[in-house]
Amino acid sequence: MDVGKIVFGLDIGTTKIVCLAGQLNKYGKLEILGVGKAESLGVKRGIVNNIMQTVKSINHAVDTLESNFSIKIDCVCTGIAGQHIRSLQHSDYITRDNPEKYIDKTDIQQLHDNVKKLILLPGEEIIHVLAQDYKIDGQADISEPEGMHGSRLEANFHIVAGQTAAIKNITKCVVESGLKVNALNLEPLASADAVLSSEEKEAGVVLVDIGGGTTDVAIFKDGIIKHTAVIPFGGNVITEDIKEGCSIIHRDAELLKIKFGSALPSENKESEIVSIPGLRGHEPKEISLKNLSKIIKARVEEIIDQVYRQITAYGFQEGKNKLIAGVVLTGGGSQLRHIKQLTEYITGMSTRIGYSNEHLAQGTSEEIANPSYATSVGLVLRGLKANNLQDISGDPPIGEDNPPDNDSFFETWSKKFLQYLSNDSI
Repeated sequence: MDVGKIVFGLDIGTTKIVCLAGQLNKYGKLEILGVGKAESLGVKRGIVNNIMQTVKSINHAVDTLESNFSIKIDCVCTGIAGQHIRSLQHSDYITRDNPEKYIDKTDIQQLHDNVKKLILLPGEEIIHVLAQDYKIDGQADISEPEGMHGSRLEANFHIVAGQTAAIKNITKCVVESGLKVNALNLEPLASADAVLSSEEKEAGVVLVDIGGGTTDVAIFKDGIIKHTAVIPFGGNVITEDIKEGCSIIHRDAELLKIKFGSALPSENKESEIVSIPGLRGHEPKEISLKNLSKIIKARVEEIIDQVYRQITAYGFQEGKNKLIAGVVLTGGGSQLRHIKQLTEYITGMSTRIGYSNEHLAQGTSEEIANPSYATSVGLVLRGLKANNLQDISGDPPIGEDNPPDNDSFFETWSKKFLQYLSNDSI
């Protein structure tokens, strides 16, 4: 990954849209140069259902980043999720014309291109083709075939597919916002890059990214992606349950969840009551925090049960495939109090909350390191890895000569960035 190159990640979520600018410093850590965010309008459970509203939200986030940090954005690495996403395993091979030559990138690309021709369900297309391991002339468990000899090159692949319409809609929103899509990335893979260590991926781990509209799952073992899934509900459903169960408006339900919510009713006393202001002269409404926790626990149990079914259905709960590193929770929903303990109780697996600190440069704000930004950080990291890079300058614009001095430019960005975070009201 190139030091100093700047990449933009665009996370189009159900509750918020985040545009993040980042570059690697000389120590290989990610410097966050700026962030723009906006309330997400037009997205439900990870899928665009209103183009105009989504474009408006993207423009708001992008304009905030550009105006506050003197950045001009052209290309973005964008995330995709939603219940239309599915994953499958596939094996394929090629027979090389000249087995006396070393296997090179062209051979590997030919094999990958073969996989991309796989016939899917009507209305689907491939998002990712991820090689898990290779085999050369029957020799298995080869992680890197380049430079080796052999006539038959084959591999096992993890394929991520999605509905063409959903993919085109999210791409259209980005393009109509005046941007280009450098890469489209499955969101749990981006989140995994942000919060998982290589040791965890090697030992076996399940990433659970609880967003507003969906809960995304990615399972790793032996350093390889083994399974991905999208559960079609997340934190917003918990808010709706509170709204209905307590007979209050959505705004108050969300505030209750964030400020007083817990996944363990046993942690609240019967006497703990919170008062919600009444609407237009109505009497205030008193809410029992124990009852609030019961409502929350019921839905969180359902989410974690669905995650555990993904683990057991594919045989990752025992034997050689056991996920030794357990569960890593991230996303905004992971901030719910006592969700870690409830997850451990349901799955019987050690659990931690995933933060992006390991990859972020020293001095990065706590807000950006928060699990709710894991996908955004991961999209920037994946953009840097893929070398989908864009050189930018603040003033003069992109394409003009004589870019500003990097040190003074970065110092200016840093001051504006810290000022923006301290004044942030979203």
